[in-house]
Amino acid sequence: MSDGPEPREPELPGMVEGGWLRRKFMQYPWHFATVFGLVIVTAMRPCTRHVPEPPPVLSQLPAFELVDQDGQPFTAESLRGKVWVAGLIFTSCPSTCPKISRAMLSLQERYVQHGIDDIKLVSFSVDPENDTPAVLKTYAGHLGADEARWRFVTGPVEAMEKLVVGGFASAMDKTTGPAGMIDIAHTTKLVLVDGDGNVRGYYGSDDEMGLDEVFHRSQHVLREMRQRSGGGCNRSP
Repeated sequence: MSDGPEPREPELPGMVEGGWLRRKFMQYPWHFATVFGLVIVTAMRPCTRHVPEPPPVLSQLPAFELVDQDGQPFTAESLRGKVWVAGLIFTSCPSTCPKISRAMLSLQERYVQHGIDDIKLVSFSVDPENDTPAVLKTYAGHLGADEARWRFVTGPVEAMEKLVVGGFASAMDKTTGPAGMIDIAHTTKLVLVDGDGNVRGYYGSDDEMGLDEVFHRSQHVLREMRQRSGGGCNRSP
């Protein structure tokens, strides 16, 4: 019987002291580093993705007191804290106004498809003498407007002129043609407005490029407003 140390089992090649995970890490360090890096990048992506800066403030709209298609008061405070897109129309317009309203309808559909409920649409009549709330209500119904997100607004002529000319910087000139048809000159641009009543941009209503731009820019302004009120990442997807 020997007094020497008991013989140890031979250590198999590749065995390392410690648990299974440690052994795997020692065998494949670069694999673990790659997986760890992917996890970190994925987690940080919402804060690092490049998002264009929101458009600058161009001007501020004046206070206004008007009514919507339901005859309910519609004021600047009705839109306080909301991002919205405005279009100028009149219901008897045979030329540009149907295009403007179709553009607004397209925006409505895009916001619905992308689950965006916090951007509103507002159509202001430049013919308030004829576009009563009841007329606008019928017009909205024919368009298929979702009245929870899209309002149609009218009011006294002086009040509309103050907003359209003084606020949106648009003409509002009524002329009568030889056949007695009334035309009213006004901008065909869609106007992006932030939650403080600031005009943030004018965008074409007659082409896809203009609609794409106002669609994305309105979300940039909404993101800016949310960051200002709630914090969070400086960049969001």
